[in-house]
Amino acid sequence: MPLGLRACHTAQVGDYVIEGHVPAETIFRLLKEKPDVKGLGVPGMPVGSPGMEGPGAQPYTVYSYDRDGRTQVYQQMNP
Repeated sequence: MPLGLRACHTAQVGDYVIEGHVPAETIFRLLKEKPDVKGLGVPGMPVGSPGMEGPGAQPYTVYSYDRDGRTQVYQQMNP
């Protein structure tokens, strides 16, 4: 797990590691597309992400990361 993606929750879904408040629909997309990545992560606890709903929701980014720890934007979220 790249340092910048470490968060409060970690799960294994199939062959992927999910870190932080990643939306379910993004995980379903991951499982359908099966990209060659190790997993997905949302750094921190952005307001508007699953479990962090409330006033002041802000856009946030879901990142993918590979086995070498390289990250890239997987999906932009606009709650």
